[in-house]
Amino acid sequence: MVDINKLIVGEMDSARLLIEDMLQSEELIHRIRDAGTCLVECFQNGGKVLLAGNGGSAADAQHIAGEFVSRFNFDRPGLPAMALTVDSSVMTAIGNDYGYEHLFTRQLQANCSKGDVFIAYSTSGSSPNILSALRYAKEVGLTTIGMTGNKCGPMNDLCDFVIESPSSYTPKIQEGHLIVGHILCMIVEETIFAEYKPK
Repeated sequence: MVDINKLIVGEMDSARLLIEDMLQSEELIHRIRDAGTCLVECFQNGGKVLLAGNGGSAADAQHIAGEFVSRFNFDRPGLPAMALTVDSSVMTAIGNDYGYEHLFTRQLQANCSKGDVFIAYSTSGSSPNILSALRYAKEVGLTTIGMTGNKCGPMNDLCDFVIESPSSYTPKIQEGHLIVGHILCMIVEETIFAEYKPK
C-alpha cells in the first residue's frame, strides 16, 4: 500500500533541497539579477515581452505574462507581455500549414519588434520549436532569456541569459522556474513602479 504521507513529505523535502541549491548558486542569483535588469530596460524603453513553452512550460509562460499584464504584488499600470501559447486558431493554423516546429517562430515574426525580450521555456533545453524560435530571435536581434534545467541542452548557446533550475527532474525544474518567474516579476515591479507600492 502506498504511504501517501511519505510521498507528500518526500516531495516537500525535494522542493526544499531545490531551493537550497538555488540559494547556494551565486552564478544563478547573478543571472536572475541580470535577466531582471534586462526586463526592466525593455519595458522602460517601450518594448514588450513574449513568452513560450510546451506543456507545463506553456502554463508557466501564460502565468508570467499574466503577472506582467495584470499585476504581481500591488496595483500599477499594466506591462505589455504575451504568451505565444494561448491562441488555438493561430497555433493549429501554424501547426497544420508549417509544422509544429514553427509554432513560435511564426508568431515571433508576426509580433516581435526590436527591443523586445523573448523568454523561452524548455525543461530539456532541446524542444525543437523553442530552438527554432530562439534562432529566429537571435537573427532579428531580440534579447533572449532561456529557462531550462541542468541538462545543458542546445538552447544554452542561443540565449543571452540562461537560467537553469538545478535539477534534471522535470517537475522540480518547473517548480524552480515558477520561483524565478515570480522573482523576475518582483524585480520589474519594484524597480519601475516603486511609487505605486503601498506604504
